[in-house]
Amino acid sequence: MTQLSESVTELIAQLSKLPGIGRKTAERLAYHLLRVNKTEALAFAEAIRNVRENVRYCSICFNLAESEVCTICEDSRRDQSTLCIVEQPRDLMSLEQAGVFSGLYHVLLGRIAPLEGIGPEQLTIDPLIDRVREGAIKEVIMATNPTVEGDGTALHISNLLSNYDVTITRLARGITTGSILEFTNKEILADAIAGRQKY
Repeated sequence: MTQLSESVTELIAQLSKLPGIGRKTAERLAYHLLRVNKTEALAFAEAIRNVRENVRYCSICFNLAESEVCTICEDSRRDQSTLCIVEQPRDLMSLEQAGVFSGLYHVLLGRIAPLEGIGPEQLTIDPLIDRVREGAIKEVIMATNPTVEGDGTALHISNLLSNYDVTITRLARGITTGSILEFTNKEILADAIAGRQKY
């Protein structure tokens, strides 16, 4: 059996740590990076470095941003009275790509999952309550994933918001239970936003 060089072995080991990437796929990716020209391979490495050094969470909504505030929060044309709560930045991106929501977002950076040791205090729920307390928000859309944990998180947040003068709605169930927003097509997302109901 041919021994791989230390550098190639390390590259494969690092690539196989990525979600959904097994050993064989990591090997294919490593060999691809060895085959492409040096400029392209180094541009890939530089893109990873730039993301790690420049991307942070928006200080308002916790979306990904390259400055203190993300472009969505900076956009004064968006509906400032409607707030859509999602679990992760990728869920926000899915809704934005569907092009059916023009309000603001709040990213929880997870969901309540007691079996995994994730409680409300590890999410961005306190800053969310602060945003609602300011009074500009009139509707809060619960767009957590339709899973047991997502529904539990939405219920917890809706209970915390029950003392405030906001309408709480939930995405319509055009999205099947157990599915993930990231993998839901645009038409289903559009129906879910359009047909949202009071929570």
